[in-house]
Amino acid sequence: MNRDILSMTLEEMTDAFSEMGIQKFRAKQVYEWLHRHLACSYDEMLNLPKLLRDELSEKFPLYNCEIARKQVSKIDNTVKYLFKLHDGDFVESVVMKYKYGYTICVSSQVGCKMGCAFCASTLGGFKRSLLPGEILSQLYRAQKDLGERISHIVLMGMGEPLDNFENVMRFLALITDEKGLNISMRNISLSTCGIVPKIEELLKRKMQLTLSISLHAPTDELRSRIMPINKKYDVDELLASCKKYAAETSRRISFEYAMLAGVNDSDDCAKILASKLRGMLCHVNLIPVNEVAESPFKPSSAERVERFVSILSKNGINATVRRKLGSDIDASCGQLRLKENQNCKKGDE
Repeated sequence: MNRDILSMTLEEMTDAFSEMGIQKFRAKQVYEWLHRHLACSYDEMLNLPKLLRDELSEKFPLYNCEIARKQVSKIDNTVKYLFKLHDGDFVESVVMKYKYGYTICVSSQVGCKMGCAFCASTLGGFKRSLLPGEILSQLYRAQKDLGERISHIVLMGMGEPLDNFENVMRFLALITDEKGLNISMRNISLSTCGIVPKIEELLKRKMQLTLSISLHAPTDELRSRIMPINKKYDVDELLASCKKYAAETSRRISFEYAMLAGVNDSDDCAKILASKLRGMLCHVNLIPVNEVAESPFKPSSAERVERFVSILSKNGINATVRRKLGSDIDASCGQLRLKENQNCKKGDE
């Protein structure tokens, strides 16, 4: 037996312990150590006999993230983590401080296969999807390292969450469990590039999370150039799914729109976007992108962003500009992993 215990529900853990002849109450103890006290090893679980701790360590190894690198912004105290996984792969997380508390942006995959042209996660290549416990571990390690409670979660790091659907759903169940950290589903945002069938499946579960759509362009011609997923699920199909989601859940959709100079930031783009979103319960989040050395895309000027917001607002679309965080610490997802991989390659030469 060799299973990821951090990904188990309390019920699954209890059943697994019973099969081994371990008393059921021990499962509750271990579960609380892992999900409430954020234990990184069985040695921390001092109310368990040492023989039991040794047995659990052998049968259920903990696939925790290790902090490989930590960067703290001198500008706004944003913290960027490069985490090393048990198999040697790397993922990234970012912790941001707002007036309401701390938010963590977690990764759901090692790299990404969606191929968005402006994304650093794509440049690093796709390796695999993360287990639920590996997604949890990013938050647990960051909270333990910072000594601050993290109250909000954004699934907007490396990877496409809906391409790792079942593991992400399990992660959500565990992180909102009242026997664990008990983070409210309303404090969780899930970002997708637009895998329409999975949005429909998410709708069936009637979760009260915030759905964020990485839109980034208002027309098929433009979006297909920078986001290959659009060739499978075009803008109109995606927006129809979003309208249905907003109407049935009464939850506002957040549309993410990275402002790329000379690409998607024209007046015409703003007018077309406004016309397509009119009447939907939604909000547009304009993103001044951080520059990535390996990418040909550059951020739009402040004046162009302001003009874009003005056009959307005049056309009845609620739009704000996301506060740019961590520009001095490679805060765009995938940048640290890309550098780490490049350093490893240099070391092998």
